[in-house]
Amino acid sequence: MEWFTAEDYTLARLVFQRALGAVYLVAFLVAFNQFRALLGDRGLLPIPAYLRRVSFRREPSIFHWHYSDRFFAVVAATGAVLAAATVLGVTDRVPLPIAMLVWLVLWVLYLSIVNVGQRWYSFGWESLLLEAGFIAVFLGNDNVAPPLPVLFALRWLLFRLEFGAGLIKLRGDACWRDLTCLYYHHETQPMPGPFSWYFHHLPRPLHRVEVAANHVTQLVVPFGLFLPQPVAGICAAIMIITQLWLVISGNFAWLNWLAVVLALPVLPDGVWQAMLPGLSVDRLADAPTWWVVVGCALGVLVAVLSWQPVRNMLSKRQAMNASFNALHLVNTYGAFGSVTRERIEIVIEGTDDPDGRTGWQEYEFRGKPGDPRRRPRQFAPYHLRLDWLMWFAALSPAYAEPWFPRLARRLLEGDTATLRLLRHNPFPDGPPAVLRARQYLYRFTTWEEHRRDGAWWHRVPAGEFLRPVTRDDLPAEW
Repeated sequence: MEWFTAEDYTLARLVFQRALGAVYLVAFLVAFNQFRALLGDRGLLPIPAYLRRVSFRREPSIFHWHYSDRFFAVVAATGAVLAAATVLGVTDRVPLPIAMLVWLVLWVLYLSIVNVGQRWYSFGWESLLLEAGFIAVFLGNDNVAPPLPVLFALRWLLFRLEFGAGLIKLRGDACWRDLTCLYYHHETQPMPGPFSWYFHHLPRPLHRVEVAANHVTQLVVPFGLFLPQPVAGICAAIMIITQLWLVISGNFAWLNWLAVVLALPVLPDGVWQAMLPGLSVDRLADAPTWWVVVGCALGVLVAVLSWQPVRNMLSKRQAMNASFNALHLVNTYGAFGSVTRERIEIVIEGTDDPDGRTGWQEYEFRGKPGDPRRRPRQFAPYHLRLDWLMWFAALSPAYAEPWFPRLARRLLEGDTATLRLLRHNPFPDGPPAVLRARQYLYRFTTWEEHRRDGAWWHRVPAGEFLRPVTRDDLPAEW
């Protein structure tokens, strides 16, 4: 079965599986830590209410069988434990069917969460993790060499991720074509990181070089993934460097990290032996017939399901981050088809004054900009879902329905689970009497302003997002 397996990529498979397990671990920890306030029985978008509106066929999930907050916590914790086991290499040492079962359970558990996650789980990296996680089921363990059709499926996924993102940019905002998007992007991206201020202040000619290099990486380099070595490995290395550049310039959850993970198995074992001399390959058994059949079946499935993503990529109306089936298999990807020129932030304030005339104090979020003197933090690959949706809500009030009024209600109630999502609660002794939300126009300070005031942001009022409300103004069921 030499045509079916790739013994020169055994170490590459091992590194990929450990890294993918780490991404899974982060994803399940995010779910465990945040679900109660976002999706629980009293969450901003409760899962039980959603399950009453959708069928299993439309959104397959084990939560159709049973839901409670305790059960969700068990699901997320189980996923985290299994993911940690893959990081520690447990799945490498168990029999092949058991290893496949562990990866399959990880995929089923996370699919179940994503399919009931509603707006909180509407990001492209959810589908990316699910697609990569499904392919990983068929990669094998230390007993057999990785199947060529499965490795090809991973390269095809990486190709679609990069090429789709490149196409959506060329077809979208004109600033990608005239190489000026990075004049704005580092400042207006959903969640800037600790170095975003410095990236924003790079010379404009360098910003143009960055955009041009991005186009080459996303529109030209991906084709090299299917060429012989060392070309394929060099192309993967270029993608890894580009993605790490994005990691240090912003917070995009595990999107960039997962792109790096997908590029790892393109590097042959010789590269990994040079970088990690301690790694070695044991003698591999011959691929059993059933394993060959399963691997080929995956290849056929990916080929069949690729029709719609390819058709979408070639369409002038290319959709960004779309799934064409409820299992999130073989999706289409893309990011930042348009770039905002100004940054509007929603600032939530409360006061103990029943008349709402004085004493307004701000709630501080963990990741999104608030206090102008607070430097942006690094959170990726951890995903702060509420902070991200606040960025979208500032773009359009439609993104805030119906969860934002419920958020206001929870803050007026002093809900513990909701307050845990925030960095600072200005009312530790009891909830405020009145709450409001105001809009501010934010921009990065200049070098001179930063030296003078120590501030990272400058902001000016830009209007009202939510008028002052009390608990009596909001429906009790919220």
